[in-house]
Amino acid sequence: MKALLSRLAQFGPSGLIGLAVVLFWVVAALAGPLLLSRTGADGGGAVFGPASAAHWLGTDYLGRDMLARVIEGTRYTVGVAFMATLLASGTGTTLALLAAASGRWTDGALSRGLDTLTAIPSKMFALLMVAGFGSSVPMLIGTAAIIYVPGAYRIARSLAVNINALDYVTVARTRGEGTLYVMLREILPNIAGPMLADLGLRFVYVVLLLASLSFLGLGVQPPSADWGSLVRENIGALAEGGASVIAPALAIASLTIAVNLVIDNLPGKSARERGVH
Repeated sequence: MKALLSRLAQFGPSGLIGLAVVLFWVVAALAGPLLLSRTGADGGGAVFGPASAAHWLGTDYLGRDMLARVIEGTRYTVGVAFMATLLASGTGTTLALLAAASGRWTDGALSRGLDTLTAIPSKMFALLMVAGFGSSVPMLIGTAAIIYVPGAYRIARSLAVNINALDYVTVARTRGEGTLYVMLREILPNIAGPMLADLGLRFVYVVLLLASLSFLGLGVQPPSADWGSLVRENIGALAEGGASVIAPALAIASLTIAVNLVIDNLPGKSARERGVH
C-alpha cells in the first residue's frame, strides 16, 4: 500500500484527475452494465427526452436511457481499443527488437515492409478492410492493430537500435549470449518505459479511429454500439443540443484527454527527457 501511495504521489494534480477518469471508464466497462437497472434501457420512453431524474442523460432516438447506452458502449470503445492497441504495440515492439538484434538484412526487410504499409492512409485501409471482410469486432481489432503496428515498430526500433549499440550489449554478445537473450534481457527492459507511454498515445489514436468508423456506420453494428455509433444514431438531436448526442461525444473526449493527462504525468518522465536511466 505504501508503494502504491508513493507512486501515486509522483503524479501531479492533472495526472491524478486523468487517472481517476480512466479508472472510472475501466470500471464502467467491466462492471457498469451489471450495476445499471434495465428500466428504460430497451425503449418505451420519450424520443430524445431531456435529462431528468429518471434519465440522467436523457433518452435516445428510440426512447432508451442514454446513461445505460453510454455505459454499455464503454465495453466496446474501451475493450476493442485496448485489445487493438495491445496487439499493435506488442507486435511492433517484438518486430523492432528482432530488427535491432538480428542485423542489417532483417532490419532492412522489416523496415521496408512496414514502410509500405505506412504509405496507405489509415482511414482508407480501414474502409477497405471493413468493406471486404465485414465489420465484426475481431475484424475491427485486427484492422486497427495492423494500421498502428508500423508506428509502434518505428518508435521501438529507434530506441532499440540505440540500446543495441551500447557497451553492455556488446559484452553480452561477446560472452556468447544469443539473439533472444539480447532482445529480452538487454534491450527490452531499457525501452519498456517509453513504449508504455507510446502505448497510451496509440490507445488514443485507436479510440478515435474506431469512433470515426462507427460514426460512418462501419464500426460496431447494432444492436451493439460503441460511443461513435451512439453519436451517429442520435445525430438528429444535435440541432436542439440534446444530451443523447452530446453525452457519447463528451465520453470520447473525456477518455482521450484523461489518457493524455496520465501519459504527461507518468513517474520518471522528466528523468527520461533528460536522458537519465
